[in-house]
Amino acid sequence: MIPTSIRFPPQLALARAVETLPGPDAMPGGRRFEPKWDGIRLAAVADSAISLWSRQGTDLTAAFPEIVEACGQLPTQSLFDGELVLWKDGRLAFEDLLRRMSSGVRSARRLAREMPASLVLFDVLAIEGVDTRRLAFDERRELLTLALDVVQPPLSLSPMTADPEEAAAWFEDMAAAGIEGLMVKGGAQPYRPGERDWVKVKRRETVDVVVAAVIGSIERPQSVVVGLVVDGKLRVAGRSASLKPAQATQLGRLLRPPSGKHPWPEVLPAGGLGRFSAREGPVHLTLVEPVAAEVSADSARSRGSFRHSVRFLRLRSDAELPAFE
Repeated sequence: MIPTSIRFPPQLALARAVETLPGPDAMPGGRRFEPKWDGIRLAAVADSAISLWSRQGTDLTAAFPEIVEACGQLPTQSLFDGELVLWKDGRLAFEDLLRRMSSGVRSARRLAREMPASLVLFDVLAIEGVDTRRLAFDERRELLTLALDVVQPPLSLSPMTADPEEAAAWFEDMAAAGIEGLMVKGGAQPYRPGERDWVKVKRRETVDVVVAAVIGSIERPQSVVVGLVVDGKLRVAGRSASLKPAQATQLGRLLRPPSGKHPWPEVLPAGGLGRFSAREGPVHLTLVEPVAAEVSADSARSRGSFRHSVRFLRLRSDAELPAFE
């Protein structure tokens, strides 16, 4: 059985976001680079029965029968950490993966045939009844490589390199396939559930948006709510991270109340600012006169919206707004 030292649902190690790759001596035991997959973090338990758990502790076993079947290849009494992904036309398709997650048990096998998922494994918490979390990353990686030596798709071993030049090439070349960036881990690091020992560097780009509301007051906004024009309509596309005091002060001087009919309601339903805002409940907006702006955003999108908070850069009061109803 799985070691009793491991609690259920399994708690997974986390990563903190950084702007640039850490230096050569920043990670204990040296840097180890992996692609950052655009999928759903998953703990795969191979015991008397196979079970699949999301990072939030949701049991996904019934939703992905093809992954459950594939995990029969894994050593028993073992627990693996990885990313559930779905490929479509040579690119990661996060939207289809969300559809799989939200489907009922009755349709799970049909969807497994129509849009099969894959599981990319990058760590091992237990192997054949032994808790491996205290081992260094390099030792765990060796055990993981041996455990996956003969497995077949849809299971695979995530690539890993200690070569920063190879990692930099991945960062650029894998973007077309939907890889979000890089994960960086220390070769001597143990696996510490819930701790942000790992770091992640995501690809970011400057995006033209429309600021049409804020959270907080116009005079002292806490964050901006941005929109993108889709099919002639201004759609809510996400919100910014908390504004710095200087940004809030400057915006308070520049933003104005709406001068006419506004395209957005004053209250958005739960999840109205993205999948990760669903637990916040309804969101109250302070509507403003729409103005062009620039934000910095990572590559993760869902239905044309930003999946994570963006970083506000500046208003573009000199720029012409795109036409929308």
